Amino acid sequence: MGILVVCSYKPHPGHEDEARLLMQDHVPLLRQHNLITDRAVVQGVGKDGELVETFAWESLEKSRGAPGIAEVGAQWKAMSAGMDFVPLASLPEAPHAFAHFNPI
Repeated sequence: MGILVVCSYKPHPGHEDEARLLMQDHVPLLRQHNLITDRAVVQGVGKDGELVETFAWESLEKSRGAPGIAEVGAQWKAMSAGMDFVPLASLPEAPHAFAHFNPI
């Protein structure tokens, strides 16, 4: 069944395209290491340019072990150079019961 996660990112000014490219590579890398399920991934962008993605970890243990995998750690480091990992609650859409994002 997995553990559903909603990730939210705020691209640094001038790094919006880079952030989207890094996000495109994120899920395939996690799948390559059997960290997430085959559940469909949804990615979107908020009205202020924040990015969101949802996927399901295989297990809590795999989610916690992911940073210890060199390729995953390197990907997350690259992602953090071009965007901030932000709480979902910080997005303008978050206070709404039905938060809307544009699909990517």
